[in-house]
Amino acid sequence: MFTSVSMRSANAYKNVGMETSVAGASPHQLVSLLFAALQQSLLSAKGAIQSGDIPTKGRAISQAVRILEEGLKASLDIDRGGNLAANLRSLYDFCIFKITEANLRNDASMVEEVIRVIHPVADGWDLIRSEVAVQAYQA
Repeated sequence: MFTSVSMRSANAYKNVGMETSVAGASPHQLVSLLFAALQQSLLSAKGAIQSGDIPTKGRAISQAVRILEEGLKASLDIDRGGNLAANLRSLYDFCIFKITEANLRNDASMVEEVIRVIHPVADGWDLIRSEVAVQAYQA
């Protein structure tokens, strides 16, 4: 019911750190932060399923769905992004479907499947960081 002072302080520090990161982030960095938060939510959901912690599972899955739907998917520009944006939209829809199904079936392997699918996309996004920095510097 109550958390310790040190736990509340740590959470407050974490929230301030995240808000600072978001406030000063470029669009590319914001997507990187979304991928990092998504991966953390998925790991949390998987662990909660495995330990039988239903409230934590629900929060983690809800957060993952929101990141996919309202963050990553909503930021796609289908007109300018062409096939790549359309393919990412399909991938995000697949992930949303899978983690929703994982929630209903209480199946950690379905969450693990989404983790395996998202991981290379997040890594690829991070790999283009230097290219984005060069373009921003030239502009």
